[in-house]
Amino acid sequence: MTRRILGINIDERFLDHRRRSTSIAAMAAAIVSGGLFEYELIRNHRIAWELMSVLLAMVVVKLAAMAWYHFND
Repeated sequence: MTRRILGINIDERFLDHRRRSTSIAAMAAAIVSGGLFEYELIRNHRIAWELMSVLLAMVVVKLAAMAWYHFND
């Protein structure tokens, strides 16, 4: 099935593939930033607050989206 978005016909498979790839990219970014946070903590004995804030932002957005879809779907 196709959808018309901004005057362009877009296949639903494209939208689903985009959603899945974005989700996988976000999980990979969380793993990498978590790994860098752990590396800084273990190797340099320093808490990297900038990496912690990125991880916290990812968790908050993920949980907020899950709650939104739960209550509005």
